[in-house]
Amino acid sequence: MSARKLEEVIRQMENYLECWKQFNHYISLARSKKFEAEDEVQFLEVKSVLTQELELILARIETPNPSKEEILTLISGVPSIRYASELPENSLRSIENNWHKIYIAWQSLLGQLKVQAKQNEKKGLFASLFGR
Repeated sequence: MSARKLEEVIRQMENYLECWKQFNHYISLARSKKFEAEDEVQFLEVKSVLTQELELILARIETPNPSKEEILTLISGVPSIRYASELPENSLRSIENNWHKIYIAWQSLLGQLKVQAKQNEKKGLFASLFGR
């Protein structure tokens, strides 16, 4: 992957991870049972972005972890904040645990991409210094 494309994927992943943080925020709102109708609308928007961006990211990179199925199962398993707010505590903990596993897997993948970008940067610097 070219350095430019790699940087684009890194930015895309960073934005994607921000949406994952928002998803978790809405789960926290469900637990506290303090949410408004506007929160429900925004939650659905976050879920839409997560689902669409997942396809865009997976079209650019291959990753076995987190799996597409695992991600879609989590996203579809929480149809609304209200639904989540009515779940038993152990179900909310399970959702949070699955969210955390996926979040950490994405962070790890992002770290790998950043390492690759640094290595490409060093190779480019070395080539320019020695005329290669």
